[in-house]
Amino acid sequence: MITMTEIARLTKVSQPTVSRVLNGNMNVAPEIRERVLACAKEHDYQPNALAKGLQGSKTHLLGVLLTDISNGFFADVAKAVETEARKHGYSIILFNSDYNPDSELEYLDVVRRYRVDGVLAVPIRETSETWLAYAEKLDVPVVSITRPARGLDSVYVDHAEAGEMVARYLAGRGYERFLFIGKEYDRKYVGFRRALTETGQAATNIVYQHDGQMKKALEACAPLSGQRLAVFAGNDIYALRILSLLRELHIAVPGQAGVIGFDDTMMSRYLHPSLSSVSQPIARMAQEAVTRLLYRIEHPGGHPLWDLPLRAMLVPRESA
Repeated sequence: MITMTEIARLTKVSQPTVSRVLNGNMNVAPEIRERVLACAKEHDYQPNALAKGLQGSKTHLLGVLLTDISNGFFADVAKAVETEARKHGYSIILFNSDYNPDSELEYLDVVRRYRVDGVLAVPIRETSETWLAYAEKLDVPVVSITRPARGLDSVYVDHAEAGEMVARYLAGRGYERFLFIGKEYDRKYVGFRRALTETGQAATNIVYQHDGQMKKALEACAPLSGQRLAVFAGNDIYALRILSLLRELHIAVPGQAGVIGFDDTMMSRYLHPSLSSVSQPIARMAQEAVTRLLYRIEHPGGHPLWDLPLRAMLVPRESA
């Protein structure tokens, strides 16, 4: 790749002059400017984004830190964020923490070394003091996406509200036994349990570890005579495994049990039975988060924190 120094040698001008031309400074003689630009184009000159960052200029790079890129939902989030960033002339650098707090902090250090202009992140534990301290240490704006994070601008779906919506839907469909598959601290479970309590029902919770634990929970909650089991899974991947385990246990879906996932990933509609799921407004979430991050980049300084909860939508299909 050709450098500014080599362009200066080929065009017989100084390196600072080449730098001024390539950085858009018009205070250069037109003939020299055209010669430098023609040489840069001929040799496919590419600016060094990291060098720009070291000089204090914008790199037009955004760091994007996700928790699990193998989950179709987060892959869709990454794609939507990239699409929105490109509209504003930005590129993204993608990191996957895989729900590992050590990896998350390590990648935040890498983000700082890359001199990105800002960061969009899905924090593993959004209320953690350690997470907030690291985010503040970056010295660039950070916006939390898909989760509300204390001390940061946040764009997300209200998971507790979504959990309540699922509980009321299932209770209204005549289910009498209820099981949530996911993490106990998940706000989807908090809302699910709260709404069931208000309707006089009880929800059993299992903290996911492996398929064997899911199977034991399903066996313990198997439909009794005349009763139907409702399973709310914290994401579509869990829901897919639940459908498989219900088949192993010869529990018919939707006859004896209903299943609702979360995220409404593409596979939901192609399963048999097709999976009822909760859909999040990914495109809008990405648009709002990128817009807010760019505002922070362009307007440094103290501004009130921005909190934008969005609404999820239940998509009923054959499984419930």
